[in-house]
Amino acid sequence: MNAKIRIALIDDEQLILEGVKMLLSSEQEITVSSTSVNGPDFLETLKNTPAQDFPDIALVDVQMQPMNGFELVEILKEKYPDLKIIILSSHYKTTVLGYMVKLGVSAFLPKNSNRKAFIEAITMVHRNGIFFTPEDHQMIFSYMNSPAKKKTLFDMDDELSDREKDVVKLICQEYTNNEIGEKLFISPRTVESHRQRIVEKIGAKNTVGIVIYAIINNIHPLERI
Repeated sequence: MNAKIRIALIDDEQLILEGVKMLLSSEQEITVSSTSVNGPDFLETLKNTPAQDFPDIALVDVQMQPMNGFELVEILKEKYPDLKIIILSSHYKTTVLGYMVKLGVSAFLPKNSNRKAFIEAITMVHRNGIFFTPEDHQMIFSYMNSPAKKKTLFDMDDELSDREKDVVKLICQEYTNNEIGEKLFISPRTVESHRQRIVEKIGAKNTVGIVIYAIINNIHPLERI
């Protein structure tokens, strides 16, 4: 039997916390491992969470005090880079799409999303590391057709080499460093060096950022995500 997807909820509105927890309670493949009313509370919870109980995904509200959602995400990406993050917000997403991409957030969901959208986002983020709604698709395609906007997402001094693009394509297909090395006939250590160089070049925070960069720049087709 597969382990359940462990979800952490972080929101300063108790009704939202209880509502989302109740919404997810009927899902056999998902469990809410913790709830926190603000960023510092969640960071303290993580410090005391054993590895086997660590959440797979954090659902983070944007508007919180004393630390807003984006400030929390920056800390989480620094301390826990493998933790996948879904941003919850009642604000229109165009204003934060670019920032979300730069931070390496896996998905963005409006707070008025229905149950089906929530479950789909959680499942796809757990499986693929990223999730785009049809509206997100349109915005990504708009960014793809606007070179000026591309540069605001990824500030690059150097273009990726053909070899680095090959590595990016395989990263997007979820191959490990060892598997990428076998396919490209290079060592896993060389793959890791390429990965680090790619991250430095495009200014991404993690693998999610690499995938989004690949989509925006037509290196990896959006349909596979």
